[in-house]
Amino acid sequence: MCRDRALNSTSLLVLCSVVSVLPSQTRAQTAERMLPPVTVEAPREIRARPSVQKPKLRTSSARRPAPRVAVAQNPAVAAPSQIVTASAARALLNQAPAGQTETTLHRSQWDNRPAFSVGDVLRESPGISVKQGNGPRDIGISIRGSNARNGFGIRNLVIFDDGFPVTQPDGLSRSDLIDPRAYGAIDVIRGPSSALYGNYATGGALNFRTRPGRSIDGAEYGVDGGSFGYLNNYLAAGKKVGNFEGSLFASDARGNGYIGNSWFNTQTVNFLGTLQATPDDRFTVKFIDNELSTRLPIRSSLNQFYQNPFQQGCASGAGAPGCGTVQLFNNGFNGTRDTETAVQAGLGRNDRRTIVGGRWEHDFDNTLTWRNQFVFDDRNISQPTGATSAIGDFPSYNYMTDLTRRGEILGMESTTFVGGWYNSLVASSDTRNLMPGGYATLGLLQANTFSDTSDYGIRARQELKLTPAVTAVAGIGWEVTHLKGVNTAYKYNTPNVPIATAALTAADRAFDNVAPELALLYRLNSEWQFRGRVATGYGTPQVTNLFVLSTGDFGNNTGLQTQKNLGYDLGFDWTPNSALKLSATGFYEFFRDELVTQAASNPNPVNATFTFNAPRSEHRGVELAADWKFYPGWRFTAAYTYLDEVYTEYTENIANGAVFSFNRAGNKIPGISPNELTARLGYDQLFGPLAGLGGFVEVQLKDALYMDNANLLKAPGYELVNLNVHYKTELASDTFKTLSVYLEVKNLFNRTYVASANNIGNSVTATGVQNPASILSNTTGSIYAGSPRAFVAGMKVAFR
Repeated sequence: MCRDRALNSTSLLVLCSVVSVLPSQTRAQTAERMLPPVTVEAPREIRARPSVQKPKLRTSSARRPAPRVAVAQNPAVAAPSQIVTASAARALLNQAPAGQTETTLHRSQWDNRPAFSVGDVLRESPGISVKQGNGPRDIGISIRGSNARNGFGIRNLVIFDDGFPVTQPDGLSRSDLIDPRAYGAIDVIRGPSSALYGNYATGGALNFRTRPGRSIDGAEYGVDGGSFGYLNNYLAAGKKVGNFEGSLFASDARGNGYIGNSWFNTQTVNFLGTLQATPDDRFTVKFIDNELSTRLPIRSSLNQFYQNPFQQGCASGAGAPGCGTVQLFNNGFNGTRDTETAVQAGLGRNDRRTIVGGRWEHDFDNTLTWRNQFVFDDRNISQPTGATSAIGDFPSYNYMTDLTRRGEILGMESTTFVGGWYNSLVASSDTRNLMPGGYATLGLLQANTFSDTSDYGIRARQELKLTPAVTAVAGIGWEVTHLKGVNTAYKYNTPNVPIATAALTAADRAFDNVAPELALLYRLNSEWQFRGRVATGYGTPQVTNLFVLSTGDFGNNTGLQTQKNLGYDLGFDWTPNSALKLSATGFYEFFRDELVTQAASNPNPVNATFTFNAPRSEHRGVELAADWKFYPGWRFTAAYTYLDEVYTEYTENIANGAVFSFNRAGNKIPGISPNELTARLGYDQLFGPLAGLGGFVEVQLKDALYMDNANLLKAPGYELVNLNVHYKTELASDTFKTLSVYLEVKNLFNRTYVASANNIGNSVTATGVQNPASILSNTTGSIYAGSPRAFVAGMKVAFR
């Protein structure tokens, strides 16, 4: 079930720890006595480790009982005291930190549908927006609009996989490696979060949790297939044997794509293994690998989208109208250019991502846990996505260490957390010209960028239960980020002479940031919980941002500053009974030096986008979530987000011979859809000969959004309807456990819509008059269309 709340006290930490270890029958009986607001359905089991008598004496670290917390399930009925360990409290900091506005999406919400990308599942959380990126599973994920101003990948939020960071030290995350089939739950943590998660957590964090081995308890094989040549074969295997528990997921997905030149072939492996080596020590290993080979269409202008949204008939530059094109040097470095479509040029991506992580947790006793974690993350890219190709290897290292203690302060239950970290990414990447000939034929070197990014810092957090109904949270983080780099741009000044002059731009910047946070939770009674929070976030630029000008050419942009935000959250959760839960959160965030990315102004840019600081801006909005089981078998869920984000101080300078200035204060920030809604009405037969048969209808609404800083041009909004029918049954067999089948029609009414619209730059006449929307609508490099009507069917068999 979707849980939208900020955890209200250490009593909920207890509940998360204890409910997960109960046998299913006992858990069902206990659930009848529990308050609906604290239902926990995430699959990760966090066990309170029992005390173990050892042969040798332990003097300084003798095991002491963890604080006992009375969890009142009903004001009139007190539940037995329960125990939460420090290790369980530490795990919850990546899942549902007390005081934070948070939603957990459970596997049951996508297990009976063909979930291809993370965009198919994250829509069910309020505060989340998604847009299609540069590849089949490359989804731009925003929390409260955090990534809506970015041209590719994911920025301004931090992503974890089973608590291991998969955001590299330069702040870039990509969702290519995320196959939703691998996961048991996804935690969506919203609002400024740098006190707990550090750099780039201005929007919040995501934590993807794979299924524990014991929940699989065998093996599963599944296959999805459907329109546009889509086929996904996947396998999951897991078991708990003695002191070891492991799970493995692997998938192979491929398809032709619904836009011209968008076929893909991608493989993903995700492994998690945990060994309880001693009663006090746990070792966890994480491995993720993703291989991606895909062709890539050219982003359209708005007019091209209306003419030819799916870029059909674009095999040649003289093809159908509405085909995107690039200008390639005939000799690969200067002189005359040839106009080619994406098919002719062979645009695409060939990337590999490999992540290896290890974690050691040591319990000094039931109240104190020490955790050490190391991650190696290598991103290797070859990306001929336009007139140039980006080529490079980006290996990074991340080390974290922290202590978590459960105890009392002046008789009040407390959880104390303190930790530190260091991470580093050193890389050398090339930008090479493409030339005619197809298959992304490489020309001469356009530029080389050497980058060195390092971060180190400390963080501390205190949760204190002031009264049985009130919990206070305070935290602070301090971090130093060092960006060093050298960009070498090569200019070929003599026609047809491959001799270049080199222009060097160097950067050496250090950023010192501090992020405090405060939160207060108040549980009025068994039905109502109120929460308030004030917190800060920060995000430094990326080294490569420092070397790209507004024209898209290489140059000096080293004056970029850290973006910072101060946010206020106020919300409540109302659960009058086990069948209904409503959550609402209002937020107001003040940004300084917000980093905004938009399309370069040059019609043949070396780099498609550039980044600038907007001195001041404000983000405000409302998040609503509803989960209502109004009749046996029936369920209605909804996630709604309202966003109003404006510049409050920003003057944009646009050149056309002379430089002309325009005051953007009061304008809407482009890329932000004001209203988004995902609602689902479903029915599942609970008993009788048709038990396991069900279906749902889902509606997705997204408002039109501005594409430019002057607010002259809008990308249209859309309304989509998806229809699903599914069936699951137990199998009476010594080999097979269950069989699941499903059929889904996506975009039932075959709407043509914009799935992604990158921000575009405004332009002016020679006299300084801004060009109108009719001119801007011809600016390319912005739009990908969404999928037309698609049929996808699938089946899954579980083995014992």
